Amino acid sequence: MQKVYVLCTGGTIEKVYLESSGSVQNIHGKIDRYLQRLRLPASRVQTFRLMNKDSLEMTDADRYQVLRAVRERLKKPAAIIVTHGTDTVVETGLFLKKSLPHLKVPIILTGAMTPLGFEQSDGLQNLTESLLAARILQPGVYLVIHNQVFPIDRVRKDREGARFVWKRGAGNTGTRQAGVGH
Repeated sequence: MQKVYVLCTGGTIEKVYLESSGSVQNIHGKIDRYLQRLRLPASRVQTFRLMNKDSLEMTDADRYQVLRAVRERLKKPAAIIVTHGTDTVVETGLFLKKSLPHLKVPIILTGAMTPLGFEQSDGLQNLTESLLAARILQPGVYLVIHNQVFPIDRVRKDREGARFVWKRGAGNTGTRQAGVGH
């Protein structure tokens, strides 16, 4: 049985629609509800709610809170998934990579462009793919999203295309498969 920690920070993946204002906001967490829908017989998933913020509102203090939570989980090593808003997920990932140079487990960041529960949401797909990646990736910090695995220092958000792409100059063509060349 593989243990996996899921640290929740909010972001679009957990936003809810508010009829009263016609907006989507981070109000309460919903990752646990979606994890319960998955069949995970060989995994023991523990979730921890750190915050429920849009990533554009994340501060350095919030990133340190994520780092402290990761360090605490590393005392009893298991793969770690961090759900995060997509606007600053790479920034948080780079901070973790710099702060944790000698990892023995993979740390996977993921999020969504459309909230869980919305039509055409990518949230459940990204969460499910992150759980699989937690089983097979080597130690390091990664972004797992939209059927791709990116080492955190080789990815950037393409806002126009609403997707993540390989960073230019990293020797990538944009079509490489997960785990190749790193």
